[in-house]
Amino acid sequence: MKPWAKFFLASAIVIGLAGCTVGPNYKRPAVTVPDAYRAAPEISAPAQDKSASLSDQKWDEVFQDKQLQELIRTALRQNYDVRIAAARILEAQAQLGITRADQFPTVDVGGSMVNQQSAATGPIPSFEQTKGQVSASAAWQLDFWGRYRRATEAARANLLASEWARREVITTLIANVAAEYYQLRQFDLQLEIAKRTAGSRNDSLQLTKTLQEHGANSMLDVRQAEQLVYTATEQIPDLERRIEQQENALSILLGNNPGAIARGLKLTEQPHAPAVPAGLPSALLERRPDIRQAEQQLVAANAQIGVARAAFFPQINLTGSAGFQSSQLASLFTGPSGLWSMAGSLTQPIFQGGRLTSNLHLTQAQRDEAVLFYQKTIQGAFRDVSDALVGYRKNREFREQQQLLTESAQDAARLSEIRYKAGESSYLEVLTNETNYFTAELGLAQAQGNELISLVQLYQSLGGGWQQ
Repeated sequence: MKPWAKFFLASAIVIGLAGCTVGPNYKRPAVTVPDAYRAAPEISAPAQDKSASLSDQKWDEVFQDKQLQELIRTALRQNYDVRIAAARILEAQAQLGITRADQFPTVDVGGSMVNQQSAATGPIPSFEQTKGQVSASAAWQLDFWGRYRRATEAARANLLASEWARREVITTLIANVAAEYYQLRQFDLQLEIAKRTAGSRNDSLQLTKTLQEHGANSMLDVRQAEQLVYTATEQIPDLERRIEQQENALSILLGNNPGAIARGLKLTEQPHAPAVPAGLPSALLERRPDIRQAEQQLVAANAQIGVARAAFFPQINLTGSAGFQSSQLASLFTGPSGLWSMAGSLTQPIFQGGRLTSNLHLTQAQRDEAVLFYQKTIQGAFRDVSDALVGYRKNREFREQQQLLTESAQDAARLSEIRYKAGESSYLEVLTNETNYFTAELGLAQAQGNELISLVQLYQSLGGGWQQ
């Protein structure tokens, strides 16, 4: 073995045996985790089922409308935010490769050949000379203090953070598509109610006009009947506007230009459980993508402290080269043409105007900020779940009460119509009760939509969706 090769091999063995890694090792910060979510439903199942969570289900098990499932698949395939997040992962992978390469020696190979010729000049005879050289050089900055290993640790954590960021984008996208779809179906139902009501009220208006022409009704009855028609018809263009704008919003989520959206089940046919399990709060730390992303960012910030600390210690550099040089190409690789050199250097920072100390303080402050952001993200996640739990329960209760109100208003409208036809009340009573019934129907459709949207929010807050 060549002497320079022995030198580099011995150096590698010394580094492997004596090298250390300065800076703190990562330890997950302590956080206060409640035993149960606020507003969590009571669980009557055995204790071992308390860990079950809605987020354990795949999104196509939660959202069972086939058309909605197809929209979500299209969005996952075409949405630009998902594709951008995937590109950022590739960037982080490349950055990890660049950073990790600093741990290894660099080796270069080169060669040259020079041919010199000269014609005879007076007493000086002509000559020709050919000189060739082939060499290989290596350089290595020894990672004795773990500077590059800490930098690689930070780059690897950033890669994981970008992967969790992509999963957060997926979770948000699935929730947004589902929520926008349910909102669209709500507008569809309200438009259907408005058109049906306008049609039936227009028939009543024509009958009222006929009775007025024969002297059985007054013009006041006609005007009141017209108000009922216009109350319904004024809703139609506004709902049609909302529907088209909602379709445009959904199209963008799908990665398409604005266009029509295919429908599946009606709003009233969408399956959903009256109560869903939330699971244990401690599991949220492992399930929520934004929490995992914040933790990996904390890992990276913690590793950068080691990089900053290593800058205080000596930097050891090894260089070496070996090759062949000869004036005769035929003897380039033989005889005394071989040459080699090796050198080592050590650089110890002495005075840099406080740069190294300030850089260390900077990385420590950035680590402290990352700890606080991680803890804040966890607290925010607990709030999201609690808000979603109470939102789903109260929206369901509101929808149930709105349904009772609608049924009561419908019966009141029916009875007032009977009383009017029997001559026991004026048309004003019909106007009031019909208006109340129409308003209650529209409110019920909105309550049904809000209940489904709150289920989407609960699923998202629990970190569901990215597993599939």
